[in-house]
Amino acid sequence: MSLVYRTHMQIIGDILTITRDDLPDEKGASITYLIRKANISHSRISKILGTLVAQGLLEQTNSSGTFKYKISNVGREFLQAYYTFNRFADSFGLTI
Repeated sequence: MSLVYRTHMQIIGDILTITRDDLPDEKGASITYLIRKANISHSRISKILGTLVAQGLLEQTNSSGTFKYKISNVGREFLQAYYTFNRFADSFGLTI
């Protein structure tokens, strides 16, 4: 059995997709929910979420003392461009 590791960009794509398509409620996804759905460690996702919020790709809200995350409009545009580029790269046999 061979393990297939995701690239940093693939993990970002997964997080953005989850926060676009698979939110547990309208307030957003908690870190715990994202850890489980994206299959990533707490320390790694914390850094990534901080970056995505700082770049405006995710919106962070505080709901009853818990941070929740959902995709922003900029994040939606980024995700669309990511998927377009990913399909383009795949057509040349490249992995991003």
